[in-house]
Amino acid sequence: MFIGHFAVALGAKKYAPQVSLGILFLACQLADIIWPNLVLLGIEAFEVEPGITVMTPLNFSHYPYSHSLVALILWGALFGVLYALLRSSGIKAAIVIAALVLSHWVLDVLTHRPDMPITLNESTVIGLGLWNYPFVAVPLELLLFGTGVWLYVRHTKPLNRQGSIGFWALIIFLLITYAANIVGPPPPSPTAVAWSAQALWLLIAWGFWVDHHRVRSSDD
Repeated sequence: MFIGHFAVALGAKKYAPQVSLGILFLACQLADIIWPNLVLLGIEAFEVEPGITVMTPLNFSHYPYSHSLVALILWGALFGVLYALLRSSGIKAAIVIAALVLSHWVLDVLTHRPDMPITLNESTVIGLGLWNYPFVAVPLELLLFGTGVWLYVRHTKPLNRQGSIGFWALIIFLLITYAANIVGPPPPSPTAVAWSAQALWLLIAWGFWVDHHRVRSSDD
């Protein structure tokens, strides 16, 4: 799943209005921020195998420290506590951030084939495999994304053109990227994927910038 993760972050703004969208983006994609770096360090691994699923050619063979249920519970708790301490925020914001980190595992279980580990030793892996059923996976993810966008727009309003045009440009960019990932050719190598995944930081920065130019809706 790709834009589905961002959908949850956008919708979470309703429950943690004081938390920047950049932080919410970082939380929802923390697994995919950690993962490529562990791949580049040789700690985790995957292979490019066209045909392994209909929608993605990536075979996630070993990623317990970034994508297992246990790991994401721990990463989520750490992120939530650190945010609460550094920003002197309440427990609610910490819980929302921790839940967003964990939501990555839940959403990936829906789309991945059975390769999502529960524990760090990967003794049990699960996955519903919706990536093999694009006529289900794509509408589901678009519906989730539309709901997240609607919630964010309903509970925030732009302060200026940057907050309006910048936000909608971000949404369009995410949709274009999603389409390109579906119809584009397989990547040349795992290393290329790991390096290109660093572009997630640009989306996080974009989230910070957009949110800086928006405020909580007065009707909220």
